[in-house]
Amino acid sequence: MMNGIFTALLTPFNDDYSINEKSLEKLIEFNLSSGVNGFYVGGSTSEAMLMRVDERKRLLELVKSIVGSRVPMIAHVGAISTIDAEELAVKAKNLGYDAVSAVAPFYYSFGLDAVKQYYLDVAKSADLPVYIYNFPAGNGFGLTADIAKSIFESDSRFAGIKHTSNDLFAIRQFKDSIENITVFNGYDEICLAGLSMGADGAIGSTYNFMGKRFVKLYNSFKSGNIAEAEKLQKEACEIITVMCKYGVFQCEKEILTLMGIDMGPCRKPFLPLSDEGKAAVKDILSKYEF
Repeated sequence: MMNGIFTALLTPFNDDYSINEKSLEKLIEFNLSSGVNGFYVGGSTSEAMLMRVDERKRLLELVKSIVGSRVPMIAHVGAISTIDAEELAVKAKNLGYDAVSAVAPFYYSFGLDAVKQYYLDVAKSADLPVYIYNFPAGNGFGLTADIAKSIFESDSRFAGIKHTSNDLFAIRQFKDSIENITVFNGYDEICLAGLSMGADGAIGSTYNFMGKRFVKLYNSFKSGNIAEAEKLQKEACEIITVMCKYGVFQCEKEILTLMGIDMGPCRKPFLPLSDEGKAAVKDILSKYEF
């Protein structure tokens, strides 16, 4: 069973939007030195839905070649097309990833039976532990405990859920209704709250530059030092509040670039960070230690 703090890796791009391999290695090594427990590769934070399938495969290859077996890694293979998701799942298996994850198929408002079959197809193709990526705000499909239980009971390869939702009660329901399930909290700003409801860890975007803070938060919670965990969560929320105003991914990339890891632009249709946003990022760096 996986647990702890997993960084949802950003993808550094060159000016032509190709993957900046040198910066990717620096980003990974920085996160490993921060003490994160694993990586979630090719998810929303990586801008995967703005990348071609061949680019997503290349990203999986690069990250695996850099990380090796130093920490567990989950490959996100979700796509609107089952064929694409299966292709990515096979790639992750052949590369030696520890597990795969997938967001539900989106845009067409697929029914429950179609979504369930999609997950079964992904599980069969990967033949690895599968973590359902529950992201109702991103794809319009909300996973309930009853739905999750029916999926988990249909195939033993289902291992857990990445729960990116403000519905914290659902975490407790997943844990209580499905035996041996692993649940990762998704939204960074409610990491501590998710842990308090039974989450086994957290997968987050801001961990790319705040890994140390969230590892300390997790360890403080596990050791019973709730006051310290609350202090760290409060600081993280102050930072995230500013980032939400100007664009989370853009701010993350700007912060890391100023810290010495050239992250390049976000892919269009994301807009570049405004001058006001750049000033806010500099203010964050002057106030907090990373």
